[in-house]
Amino acid sequence: MKAYTNATLLDGLGNTIKNGTVLIDSEKIIAVGEHITVPGDAETIDCEGKFVTPGIIDVHTHLGVHEAGVGAEGRDFNETSSAVTPHIRALDGINPRERGFQDARECGVTTVQVMPGSANVIGGEMVVLKTAGHVIDDMLIRNPSGMKGAFGENPKRIHGQKVVTRMGVAGLFRETLIKAEDYKRKKDNGELKDRDLGMEQLIPVLEKKIPLRTHAHRADDILTAIRIAKEFDLDLTIEHCTEGHLIAKEVAESGYQVSVGPTMSTRSKVELADKGYHTLVELEKYDVPISITTDHPVIGIEYLLTQVTAAVKAGLSEETAFRAITSQAARHLGVEDRVGSLEEGKDADLVIWTKHPFDAYAEVVETVVNGQTVFSK
Repeated sequence: MKAYTNATLLDGLGNTIKNGTVLIDSEKIIAVGEHITVPGDAETIDCEGKFVTPGIIDVHTHLGVHEAGVGAEGRDFNETSSAVTPHIRALDGINPRERGFQDARECGVTTVQVMPGSANVIGGEMVVLKTAGHVIDDMLIRNPSGMKGAFGENPKRIHGQKVVTRMGVAGLFRETLIKAEDYKRKKDNGELKDRDLGMEQLIPVLEKKIPLRTHAHRADDILTAIRIAKEFDLDLTIEHCTEGHLIAKEVAESGYQVSVGPTMSTRSKVELADKGYHTLVELEKYDVPISITTDHPVIGIEYLLTQVTAAVKAGLSEETAFRAITSQAARHLGVEDRVGSLEEGKDADLVIWTKHPFDAYAEVVETVVNGQTVFSK
């Protein structure tokens, strides 16, 4: 049992607790607050002058399927053999010993979603996992956590012989979902003759057991994703949402959650021409549920907090900004019952900081995952 005492606690839910204590036992938080009785046999860590937060979450990464410093041999995030690959799983391509996991732990990121890239119209399954461990199966929190989709420039550029227009991308999306509906009907009625792994993995999307998570930068692509999700009654998250500020009202009315980023990247293509932190500020005005991402390795995961503080400087409220990498990020991933806040019963994932995490001089003193110290200075 460990007790982190005399800290300023930022619980991820919008509350600040002065002189607070977080008591953990084994892999779980068992108490949080100002007046916590610390058992005599507990190891006490005095955090006077320091801040304690939940483990930070990045909702959209290619951690481990892109191996830093390796080059082409480590690029396992885009299976470009077909424009539609619902049968693949990011799980099968993640290297937990990839340097990016260490970078994540050193900057306080304890939970990530790892997904296929955006080359394909439908790209395959993704997973949510902790950033500490050596066996991926033991690091998982949610598997699968979604099905990857992509609209706009990327599938057109990569699969120009198969889909050459935005109309073609949307048409292939609908065509594949209709095939999945027919497959599901035959399976439910006992009429299925031959199994199809891709169709099998689309059934949970149709049943809303996992969301369709769609790469969409431009406003028209975002609205196409929403249109298709409504047509097929799917759960959806909008990934990137770069021009979301232009249609903030429509995004809010859709009821779907949004992941914004990587805003620190350059304007490397047409879809990013209007990229900026103003997107987050405008979406907040309409109460759109926002998470913030690096899209690692587009922006290194170690710069997640840099992006968040830049968004605050641009006008995003501190509360929304912090939720975007803690409690709201956990909700975006469907793992809010385990991570994202300092609460009794949650996983013992903590970060101890020298200053408020949004302070430019703040440093991570210790990162804790499942009650174990995985980084310390």
